[in-house]
Amino acid sequence: EVQLQASGGGLVQAGGSLRLSCIASGFTFEDYTIGWFRQAPGKEREGVSCITVHDGTTRYADSVDDRFTISSDNAKNTVYLQMNNLKPKDTAVYFCAGDRRGEERGLEAFLFLGSLGALEYWGKGTLVTVSS
Repeated sequence: EVQLQASGGGLVQAGGSLRLSCIASGFTFEDYTIGWFRQAPGKEREGVSCITVHDGTTRYADSVDDRFTISSDNAKNTVYLQMNNLKPKDTAVYFCAGDRRGEERGLEAFLFLGSLGALEYWGKGTLVTVSS
């Protein structure tokens, strides 16, 4: 059974940090591109960042500047999103998603397709709330 399990969300004050984790199972982790997406109340889903697991290539949305860092631990089948200097605008439900064709299509396309919900596997979200 394929699973992507996101965790690590919570309530944090502006300027604080959180690290999200996405644990994958049921597929060959190294063959996939894994990414993070977020959806705030009343807004469309937005691609945040993604990583091609086998070589560590990454891409970020402009909206997260250099505050967020994505990484993977292949031994643990886990992708992390380190979020620093959080802002109230970062408040959203964060989802992780994976697709085997991510590298083939390109990471920019991966984030775009994910914003449409058009990726292979999705996990349940984890809520991040940033207070001002």
